[in-house]
Amino acid sequence: MTSLQVSAQKQLRQLIEQIERLEEEKKALAGDIRDKYLEAKGVGFDVKILRKVISLRKKSQTERQEEDSILAVYLHALGMLDDATNVQLPPDMESEVMDAAE
Repeated sequence: MTSLQVSAQKQLRQLIEQIERLEEEKKALAGDIRDKYLEAKGVGFDVKILRKVISLRKKSQTERQEEDSILAVYLHALGMLDDATNVQLPPDMESEVMDAAE
């Protein structure tokens, strides 16, 4: 079995310790986020919708529009949406969605 040089051992130990600290910080932040959702729920906000809003805010307007368009196509295909005439896909997405719908 080969062993690492002393400098590599120190570097490895530092990296491992830094990752462990970051994991602990991540755990603490997750707890803080959970507390904020509980606070929001306590004042009457719907936590599921808050999570969706946060998810949507991470996306560009184009990404949101593409997802909405594809969702509308799928809902229409499943009979959950009456009229697909309002579905407007970006030109580069039309062929992909049509292939998926077939």
